[in-house]
Amino acid sequence: MRKLSFICIMILLMMQSLFAQEVLVGNERMKWWREARFGMFIHWGCYSQWGGTYNGNKIGGGGEWIMNRGKIPVAEYMDAAKKFNPVNFNANAWVKMAKDAGMKYIIITAKHHDGFALFKSKVSTWNIVDATPFGRDVLKELAVACKNNDIKLGFYYSQAQDWVNPGGAVKRKLAKEGWANPDSARIDAYTKEHNGHWDSLQTSKSMADYIDSVAVPQVKELLSNYGDIAVLWWDTPTDMTKIFAEKLHNILMLQPQIITNDRLKGPDFPGDTKTPEQSIPGLNEIDGKDWETCMTMNETWGFKSYDNNWKSPAVLLRNLIDIASKGGNYLLNVGPDACGEFPTESVNSLKIIGEWMKVNNEAIYATKASLLKPLEWGKCTRKDVGENTTLYFSVFNWPSTGKLSVYGITNNVASASLLNGNISVKTEKRKINGMDCLDIYVPDKAPDNMVSVIKVQFNGLLVPKESPENGKIKSGSID
Repeated sequence: MRKLSFICIMILLMMQSLFAQEVLVGNERMKWWREARFGMFIHWGCYSQWGGTYNGNKIGGGGEWIMNRGKIPVAEYMDAAKKFNPVNFNANAWVKMAKDAGMKYIIITAKHHDGFALFKSKVSTWNIVDATPFGRDVLKELAVACKNNDIKLGFYYSQAQDWVNPGGAVKRKLAKEGWANPDSARIDAYTKEHNGHWDSLQTSKSMADYIDSVAVPQVKELLSNYGDIAVLWWDTPTDMTKIFAEKLHNILMLQPQIITNDRLKGPDFPGDTKTPEQSIPGLNEIDGKDWETCMTMNETWGFKSYDNNWKSPAVLLRNLIDIASKGGNYLLNVGPDACGEFPTESVNSLKIIGEWMKVNNEAIYATKASLLKPLEWGKCTRKDVGENTTLYFSVFNWPSTGKLSVYGITNNVASASLLNGNISVKTEKRKINGMDCLDIYVPDKAPDNMVSVIKVQFNGLLVPKESPENGKIKSGSID
C-alpha cells in the first residue's frame, strides 16, 4: 500500500509539473499579444468592388455579405471577379499605416464567407491570382512587408461558411435579408429546401467534401507558405462538427506558436482568445481570459461606398484606452476599396491615433487591467515593475477645479507627471470619510484635446482598498 501511495504521489507531481510547463509555454506564446494591445483588422476581397450595391440596390448589412444578402448567383459573382484589379494595392503602405498608428499586428481576411482567397491556392482557382486580372498573391506581399516592419501577421479564415466553393455552409438566419433578385419567390423555395443555399452549384457537394477538399488543404497552405503566422482567426462555425473541427485544429501543429480565437467550434475548441464583436465588455463580463474586441470604424467590415457613419478619432482612441484598462486588445478594422486603398476617413483617424500613441503609448503597451473601481473622469492602466506599481490615468474629462481625486490607494507616490511634455504634477494624500484619497493637481488646460495621460509611480505594489459603499464617493472623482 505504501508503495502504491508513493507511485500515485509521484504520478500526481509529474502531472502538476507537466501542467505548469504547459501554462508556462502558453504564457510565453501569449506574451507579445498581451503586450501589443492594438491591432489592425482588414476585410478585403472581391466583394469590395461591389461597394455594397447590387443591380442598383443598396444591400443591407456589411459590404462583405453582399453575395449572401443580395442572393447573387455563383456564376455571376465569380464572373465579376474578372474585373477586380486593385492596382493601387501596396503592402508596404498598408503596413506602414498600421505601424504609424501604433498597431502591433495585422489580421487580414485570407478567405471570407464568399470563398474568395487572397492568396495563390492549389486547392481552388477561386483566388486572387487565378480569378482576377490582378494576378498577385496579396498575402505573400503582406508577409514580406510585415516582417520588414516588425509587425505580426495573422490570417482570418472562414472555415465553415463558403458561398462559392461547393459544400460550404450558409448562415441561414440571413437567408432572406436584403434580397435584390427579382425572382425572390423561387430563391425562397430553394433556400428552404437546401439548408439556406440559393444556388444549385453550392449544393453540388457535401460539407464533408468541402472540409476535406478546400478548408483543410487551404489552411495547410496558409500555415506552410507565408513564414511565421502569429494568429489564425476562425469565423462563424456554421454546421461545424467536432470531426470537422479536429481536422482543422490538428493543422495548427505546423505553427506551434500560433494564437487562435474561440470561433472554430464553440466551447469544445475555446482557442486562446475570446472575441467580443462591436462592443466592449463591462467589468462584470470579464472572466480573466484573454480577450480582443474587434470593431469597425463605420458600420461595415467590407467596403461600402455609401457608409459614412464614421466614429470620430476621439471615440476610437477612447475605445482603445477603455479596452486596455480592462486587460483586452483592440482589433480595429479597415475596409479597403476596390482599388486597394484605405478610405480617407480611416487614413485620417489612423494618423490622429498614431500621433497620440507616439506621446502616450506607454500607457497602452504591456499594461494590465486597472485594479481600481471605475473612474468618473477617465480610465486607468497599470504596470507592475519589480516591487513597484505605475498607474496611467487617461483623463477624458479634464477638471475645471485643477484637481483629480482617486480613492482607495494607500501607497506613497514616488513621482507624478504628464506624459505629454513630461511635466511634473503635485500630489497629496488625505483622508475623507475614513478613506484614503490621492489628489492629483493638474494644469488649468489639458495638454491634449482628446485624452491626456498622467503617470503616477508608487512605492510598492498597489493593493487598493475598497471605497465606501455609501454612494457618495467613487474610486475616482473630479473634486
